[in-house]
Amino acid sequence: MRPLGKLAVAALLLLPIGAGGQSLLDRPPNVSGNWVGPPGTLHFNFVHRFTASDAPERKVSNVPTFLLAAGLPGRLLAGFTYSTNSTLAPRFPNEWELFARWAPVSEDYEAPVDLGAQVGYNNAASGVDGEVSVAKKFGSGRLILAGRALSNPLEGGKVRFASAGGATLRFGPYIALAGDIASHTNRDSTERVGWSAGLHLAIPLTPHTFSLHATNVALTTLQGASRGSSTVRYGFEFTIPLTLRRYFGSGGDAAPDTALPPVAAGAPGAPSPDTAPPVALEVAPVPSPDTARPVITEVPPVSPPDTSSRPVTADARPATAQAPRIVRTGMRNLSYLRPNFQITVGTTVEWKNNDALPHTVTAVNKSFDSGLIQPGKTYRRTFTNAGTFSIFCVPHPFMKGVVVVREP
Repeated sequence: MRPLGKLAVAALLLLPIGAGGQSLLDRPPNVSGNWVGPPGTLHFNFVHRFTASDAPERKVSNVPTFLLAAGLPGRLLAGFTYSTNSTLAPRFPNEWELFARWAPVSEDYEAPVDLGAQVGYNNAASGVDGEVSVAKKFGSGRLILAGRALSNPLEGGKVRFASAGGATLRFGPYIALAGDIASHTNRDSTERVGWSAGLHLAIPLTPHTFSLHATNVALTTLQGASRGSSTVRYGFEFTIPLTLRRYFGSGGDAAPDTALPPVAAGAPGAPSPDTAPPVALEVAPVPSPDTARPVITEVPPVSPPDTSSRPVTADARPATAQAPRIVRTGMRNLSYLRPNFQITVGTTVEWKNNDALPHTVTAVNKSFDSGLIQPGKTYRRTFTNAGTFSIFCVPHPFMKGVVVVREP
């Protein structure tokens, strides 16, 4: 406990440091789903759950659980979860879960769902555990479903299966209600369905989130979160992200990712022109195709050719207006979701701030500046000239990106 205690104190002393952590507004207390965090960020999550004995003692007991993990390239997260107690094996005082998590598919990158997978080793169960999860946003809500394969701590070599589901419902950028349930598929008479319900809060102007919840689950490892009990526990969770990119990131501008193809009309995520016309800042608005009309200035009138005696061929038909192009991206966990990408001239890029603190999209060459984008708000810009535009966030200069604009 001594090293962990020192680690907790050091993390708390670093609270003012800007960082990119998982938001508890996106998940319930006992189902982590596919959150991985950005590369170059350490995540320290602290869960503390309490119980009180019956009268007359009414003794309060607690079970703290710590998570320490690092965000890695390739949408990976690796780390461990440690609890000072365990409900898996008799007289097993501590429980460790070493894990790696991967999120290959995400709605943040214009995929239809979030998909994640986790594999880990639990020392109390003396075996390997795994989980596959899928999540989907519905307006202000988010639904998570998960399937788990768990080692049996009482019968070595045996595998048990569990399922879990949960949801969050947001009320603005700072508040959400959350809940979940989980159970083994072959639950015996001594086991209960695990559940939790909580009020989750984002602390304004910080990357930290906080949860107050009730649950009948003692700890948040895959094994522990799949087991309910007859005891109701009340607790909290606090997320403390530490951004190493602030100190060890590249000092120069990010290089463009040439592996990303240019975004063309009709790309995934592009809205229909009659429902979501792009709004350009600092450039002329892009008209929708159904209202676009050619503008003719200082051109003398020309008599139309006599076409009455010859048929109209396909080449003689008037050209139709091209649908406007738009790319949606944003900021989350103090990072640009797509820091480096390519587009073509005339494309509108939309950045949405998904964090609880303001950001900017500012050109290094000062050709454009969004100003402060408040949480939940959006900034749009149409790029009318080819070139390479390096961008950064003024309040968080370690947030960097590159937009490469090419001719069609």
